[in-house]
Amino acid sequence: MVRVPLTPEERERGRRLGEVLRDARGTRAMTSVAASVGMPVETLRKIESGRVPTPAFFTVAALAAELCLPLDALVDACGPADDLEEPRTA
Repeated sequence: MVRVPLTPEERERGRRLGEVLRDARGTRAMTSVAASVGMPVETLRKIESGRVPTPAFFTVAALAAELCLPLDALVDACGPADDLEEPRTA
């Protein structure tokens, strides 16, 4: 199976996701968070650094729950770049 390369926008979204998760973790040790959600610390390190720009949904959900970060906050922070410039209207 051939994997389609990620677009620059997808890579940027992954970078933003990692940044938001890293900020939410604050001073808490990466090893503590990774252990709490049952993932290798290296996986968390890759997500936070943007080297895994498209982690699985349940991985992101577990991290968000552990960090008390609402999923809608992640969506807002990691949406397309043009969405970040203009506030959403409902």
